[in-house]
Amino acid sequence: MRAVWYERTGPATEVLTFGEMPTPVAAAGEVRIRLEASGVNPADVGRRGGNYRAMEYPRVIPNSDGAGIVDQVGDGVKRFKVGDRVWLFNGQRNGRAFGTAAEFIALPEHLVTPLPDRLSFAQGATLGIPGMTAWCCLFADGPIVGKTVLVTGGAGAVGHYAVQLAKWGGAEVIATVSSSLKAEQARRAGADLVINYKEEDVVAKVTAFTHQRGVDRVVDVDFGGNLATTLKLMAVNSTIAVYATNGNCNPVMPMRELMEKCIALRALVLFALPPPLLAVAQADITKWLAAGPRLHNIAGQFALSETAQAHQAVEKGDKLGTVIVDCARSH
Repeated sequence: MRAVWYERTGPATEVLTFGEMPTPVAAAGEVRIRLEASGVNPADVGRRGGNYRAMEYPRVIPNSDGAGIVDQVGDGVKRFKVGDRVWLFNGQRNGRAFGTAAEFIALPEHLVTPLPDRLSFAQGATLGIPGMTAWCCLFADGPIVGKTVLVTGGAGAVGHYAVQLAKWGGAEVIATVSSSLKAEQARRAGADLVINYKEEDVVAKVTAFTHQRGVDRVVDVDFGGNLATTLKLMAVNSTIAVYATNGNCNPVMPMRELMEKCIALRALVLFALPPPLLAVAQADITKWLAAGPRLHNIAGQFALSETAQAHQAVEKGDKLGTVIVDCARSH
């Protein structure tokens, strides 16, 4: 099969190789997927760049999300058959060196979910880590019906899904963004209040909107960078769900403030969450997709041989949505 890989970390154009590798075979409990699209996440880029963690394998095929067609089923697989359209997450994680920047991937069936016919493969490849992370941030601590949810970075890959899922879950949703273009994206996703944090007073806006009560849940893209502001916005018995903290990786925790409002802190990374929770997330996302048309932001599409350029597009930091690699297109 054609694939892209790296054997050392560093700049994308220097370490990523495009060539031929053996096609994987589905082992017991696995399905093999003929990949049509691969989604590039910031963590995929960070791992390849060497600033996320040290290399864990001598050769890595990057990218963890994708979509395609099941073309081989291993012994014991019950949920899928050859020809099924599917999306997947955590392809290059948890002991698997070979991700989705390739024509095929074999992985356990519990990481695979049916893809509705009306979604393209590129749209399916945006679901993976962003959609699963958004769901876990919102629902891991119980229902959100009637609650107020704040999504920081409401136009980002995770944030955009979090806004949509929170509305579907019955919450009132506030989103913060950094530009008018992103504000429009958050509104289209269903946010009840959108705040440009670069131009507006987030604390004043949220306080007024919640009638001084504060928010019940926060889905936070930058815990350390936002902490001083976030603490002023929290209701009593609320939860902050953290999936990134690039603005400050080692924030000082004001424990007394957290304690006095009984604020729960949920730090999460998708590959470490318990499988039963992930299974509920997959089932719920399937229900959400079936309940109506959804927005799936694609920031750009690249051929498989252009995976380095796809990684660079993520590194630029100005994308709106998920960058996609077309696995069936080599040029």
